[in-house]
Amino acid sequence: MGKNLIIVESPTKSKTITKFLGKNYAVAASMGHLRDLPKSTLGVDVEHDFEPKYINIRGKGDLIRELKAEAAKADKVYLATDPDREGEAISWHLAHILGLDDKAPCRIVFHEITASAVKDALKHPRTIDRAMVDAQQTRRIIDRLVGYKLSPLLWRKVRKGLSAGRVQSVAVKMIADRDKEIAKFVPEEFWTIKTKLRKDIKEPLFEADVLKKDGQKLEMRNAEEALTVENELKEAEYKVEAAFRKTVTRRALPPFTTSTLQQEAAHKLNFTTRRTMMVAQQLYEGVNIGRSSVGLITYMRTDSTRLAAEAVASIRDLTVQLFGQEYCPEKPNVFSNKNNAQDAHEAIRPTSVTYMPSEVEKYLTKEQYRLYKLIWDRTMASQMTPAVYEQTTLTITAGAYELKAVGSVMTFDGHLRLADKKEINAEKTASVPFIASGSALSLHKVMPAEQHFTEAPAHYTEASLVKKMEEEGIGRPSTYSPIIQTIQTRGYVAREGKKLIATELGVKVVDMLTGHFGDIINIPYSARMEDELDAIAAHEADMKKTLADFYMPFEQLLAEADKVIPKDPPPLELSGEKCELCGKDMVIREGRFGKFQACSGFPQCHNTKPLLVKIGVPCPNCGGEMTQRRTKTGRVFYGCENYPVCEFTSWDRPTNQPCPVCGKQLLERKESNGNVKYFCSDPECENAAPKRVGRKKKVTTASLMETEEAADKKKAKSRKKTRKTSKRKTAPKKV
Repeated sequence: MGKNLIIVESPTKSKTITKFLGKNYAVAASMGHLRDLPKSTLGVDVEHDFEPKYINIRGKGDLIRELKAEAAKADKVYLATDPDREGEAISWHLAHILGLDDKAPCRIVFHEITASAVKDALKHPRTIDRAMVDAQQTRRIIDRLVGYKLSPLLWRKVRKGLSAGRVQSVAVKMIADRDKEIAKFVPEEFWTIKTKLRKDIKEPLFEADVLKKDGQKLEMRNAEEALTVENELKEAEYKVEAAFRKTVTRRALPPFTTSTLQQEAAHKLNFTTRRTMMVAQQLYEGVNIGRSSVGLITYMRTDSTRLAAEAVASIRDLTVQLFGQEYCPEKPNVFSNKNNAQDAHEAIRPTSVTYMPSEVEKYLTKEQYRLYKLIWDRTMASQMTPAVYEQTTLTITAGAYELKAVGSVMTFDGHLRLADKKEINAEKTASVPFIASGSALSLHKVMPAEQHFTEAPAHYTEASLVKKMEEEGIGRPSTYSPIIQTIQTRGYVAREGKKLIATELGVKVVDMLTGHFGDIINIPYSARMEDELDAIAAHEADMKKTLADFYMPFEQLLAEADKVIPKDPPPLELSGEKCELCGKDMVIREGRFGKFQACSGFPQCHNTKPLLVKIGVPCPNCGGEMTQRRTKTGRVFYGCENYPVCEFTSWDRPTNQPCPVCGKQLLERKESNGNVKYFCSDPECENAAPKRVGRKKKVTTASLMETEEAADKKKAKSRKKTRKTSKRKTAPKKV
């Protein structure tokens, strides 16, 4: 055992750090929290300044004994948990468990796991920041009060097993409100029209949009109006009313924060927020690069866009080396942070840009490489010169009509040197020639008017929900992913492709909570609470006062709600089937993974089975009815009702349309960009669907079809075990 002990949170991080230090240091992992509020009771003494009653987490006893033994041998113990409020609280709990003086300099912090960062942190230990700990405790206590006080109310008024959360309920409300907005939306028809013009027959053609008539915005609501405009344009004389040419620059985007990384990874890599954070954690904690292990990125929970001066200098040097001096601006690019950003942190960046993606790819998994390259490209681009465009705008008159033609040509790519070519091509616009004001134009063609309909707001995706939460000030970088995961796990929200949809249960719970706790379960209150927690961490607010200001009105709302909310048990909906075990009717219930069938004789009979949701399409294999099902993670797939006799399953929705090649049924596949494509259900047909990429684990028909049954059996087994435990008699204590 060395003279100094460093305690971090994860074993991966401890292995990486061990390789940086000599024999005088030992590194151990706490495996996250070791103390927490008890699960069996509230754990908060509301009568005595909301004093929390922490206990050692069950199952951590052996680890605690090992850490105590290691700490007893060490001359000095350093607590090196994550550099945020949660990490600060873990260090505070560790100090209590190990008997350390939390007012002594035992806390070290580093935002990247590199040899230089760790060694520098060891030279500058500090005391545990009690203000940060208080902010974490305040959040934990408020969330406990809401969860443990509201959940029993839901059990009494709706059904047992439900739960509520302060921030999670707001997130569900946002999704439910968007769903209602979409359901109420009535599309409106409108038409647009373009022309193709040129100065003379030798000049190139360009397009111009028809925008105004008699100085007012042109509105065409039906085909007749569009045809009238089309005919009038064919007879009009065209002239350039005004011509402008200017140079337009497009600045680089700032380096990643947690939310922007999650959004970009969802958009470009099709990663969920959970997957993004898991892979980022791996890159942060350390990856074996040849013979050494090093953290490749800085800490991934941050809302700051700031880069350290040393990092900026190395980025600028590498930019000149790789691309030339013209790609490096005279002064470093600086990006403003939002008001409540934690500027002590940096943005997410590579620990060293010299670890180029092409050079480290062979050491990384495919997911790690893709995310690392995304971070590396964004960080490098953030310190490069702007892209430059030459933009030409022509304002054109045609009788009573006004048209506009806008075109731009890239003259210097700048930071877009690192952009995806598809992204650049998608933004390209046709060039428009500069034609002097007053010049006459000749009409080549009036293009047929195009019919459009106004579109409803898009359903939230994980990426857009994170963006909205950040804009509204709900949650913080460390909470976005857990919140989204929690509301899906509890069955309040389901994923359909990328879309997040509030379930019937989620809508019912949110309506009840907002109807009686609208002063707490709303966006403004959640945002104010986040600001209050920030103020506590900054020594600008008091923990006990914040808790008292929250709890007093909350307790009154609880008492009032308990009196006025009628007990509303969900009506039993018959499924039309009989229980094969006891002969009673099967009813439809809703659980974590959606609706399922359960015996009406519960608790005497625990039989459950999946609910077959028929989609009105025959099975391509046997002609039976196709049904929509869900995996245990909530993902939708389609299977034949005659399973296991027929084993046809598909991620893509079967249709009634015939394949134009072989005549068999087509499958409908919705792409990530919203496009819909059709493929043949016969894998031997030349029109068959291409195999989906990125899935390492083979998915079989049996594994898909049995997930629902397995989940239901596991749930029934858990209920049975709980009943046995509650009936078990406690042995009398020895006196």
